Amino acid sequence: MPGCENTLGVRRLLTFATGLVECLGFAGAVFGWASLVFVLKTEGFFSSLCVNTTGVNATHVLDCSGQDERFSLVFTIASFLNNFLTLPNGFLFDRFGTTVLTGVDPHFSHFCLFPSVLSNLLFPALSLLAVGGILFLVTNMQVGNLFGSRRSTIITLYNGAFDSSSVLFLIIKLLHESGISLRDSFLFLSACSAIHLLRTFFLMPRKFIPYPLPDHYTYGYESPTHHRHHTLIITLFSPFNLCKIPSSLSEKSFRECVLSRFFMWHLLWLSVMQLRHYLFIGTLNPMLHRLTAGEPSLVSRYINAFAFTQLCGVLCAPWNGLIMDRLKGKPRAEGESEGEVDLRASVLSLFLTAVQCLLFSICAATPYLQLQYFTFILQVVNRSFLYGGNAAFISLAFPSCHFGKLYGLIMALSAVFSLLQYPFFALVKGPLDGDPLYVNVGLTLLSLFAFIHPLSVYLHCRSVASQRAKSGAVAAS
Repeated sequence: MPGCENTLGVRRLLTFATGLVECLGFAGAVFGWASLVFVLKTEGFFSSLCVNTTGVNATHVLDCSGQDERFSLVFTIASFLNNFLTLPNGFLFDRFGTTVLTGVDPHFSHFCLFPSVLSNLLFPALSLLAVGGILFLVTNMQVGNLFGSRRSTIITLYNGAFDSSSVLFLIIKLLHESGISLRDSFLFLSACSAIHLLRTFFLMPRKFIPYPLPDHYTYGYESPTHHRHHTLIITLFSPFNLCKIPSSLSEKSFRECVLSRFFMWHLLWLSVMQLRHYLFIGTLNPMLHRLTAGEPSLVSRYINAFAFTQLCGVLCAPWNGLIMDRLKGKPRAEGESEGEVDLRASVLSLFLTAVQCLLFSICAATPYLQLQYFTFILQVVNRSFLYGGNAAFISLAFPSCHFGKLYGLIMALSAVFSLLQYPFFALVKGPLDGDPLYVNVGLTLLSLFAFIHPLSVYLHCRSVASQRAKSGAVAAS
């Protein structure tokens, strides 16, 4: 019925818009860490680790390398948990759905911890912020299933909003400089986050949004009679049950997906680039301090510039999805399956992301202050392509019934790899005497491994096309 279709259309648009606001406002706030560190230093967090030392000409200087190292450890643990706990959350999502995952969301409790004068409470506070934020992203990416051919664009757009939400800490920094305390800022955000519960009840499914979308699919709050009418359809087509529906196409098991070449190379692709980004964000404050010779106003200006560029993530990420959706829309070769088209469309996205990371790493390794403006731009573009492309590739290359588990596993394994950021930071602060050049060169060389994945997918697609052409030639003869 037209009226019902209009209602569903409005609901889908509201779901998309509110989910975008939710991700933009909260999901990736932890990655605005550089702005928050500036405020935390002003507030005296870990200030006891700063010691007086004797510098050149017997002058007394304040050495805060211990404070910087402790802040780096806080971010390392939080960013690790941000990814690693996606694994159990992915299993929960595939097994129980949206509402249950929202129930374990610890996002609200972190706001109460930040205003404390106890510096060590930053460890659980930032960790809860990171874990709660990634749950927003996981539950919202399924919204892309509502928009059919624009699915990859929507998924990458949400990942871009996740990146852009790091500007939240810049806003808190600017408010703090205007005289508004950390306590007031976080208590206000805690009150605002209660809106998330209302959205979950009215504009999200209790279980999942299936793909492909069945006819007359509905979700969110509805009358009991209407709910019973659609229960069977929703149950049959939920992603968790898709693997159980008899099909002429044999679905890969979860184990087969994990042991596949695609999964292994994709894990390497994500891990090396993610490590580069995490180390850059975690060490941005001391790097700028070094390049500006410790001038606080200059450090603040560059941190503000970095945070403002993060806003562009929500604008950059959809281009990645548009590239894939555009390539998928090209006419198929004779006998070419939808899965082949999806994989072929992902090659350019994977390759461009690796190129961006290489350029970003080279600029970040160059100790020239003014160049860092360009580094910030490359960083936000590459980061938005990286996480949007990661989610989109998993949704294209593997059965949708395993999406939550595979997404969680690959984020967890990449999180273990990202723990290398802390020994790298300790290496710079210790034996390298604060000079990160050799570590940056090493990370730039490491980022070259990211090119293996797009090459592997390209060779696979070419091999499949060649086999199909030979089969067609044999059939014709």
